[in-house]
Amino acid sequence: MNITFHPSRKDVELAVSKAGDTLTINGESFDFSGIPSGATLPREAIACDWIAGPVERDDAGVLTVPLILPHGANAPKATRFPADLANVADGPVPLPAYEVTA
Repeated sequence: MNITFHPSRKDVELAVSKAGDTLTINGESFDFSGIPSGATLPREAIACDWIAGPVERDDAGVLTVPLILPHGANAPKATRFPADLANVADGPVPLPAYEVTA
């Protein structure tokens, strides 16, 4: 699974974990195992405000999930301009820092 980020200033932090084709986002699980190779699940079909666009599975079977990445007013550059994650392992998903604390 690959995860792309779409940063957005929000007052709510995000916690994500992965198990196979399932993402748990702030405690709610979303199973994408039913998406066949070469198919796209439209954003409108996913009841989650953290999904930023369509979820796609390429012809090689790799899922790409776009997530909104919330950040605080003092977010570091790595959070405001995050790198995508490729081949995300099962377990907690490492997210950029919400904001810099002094």
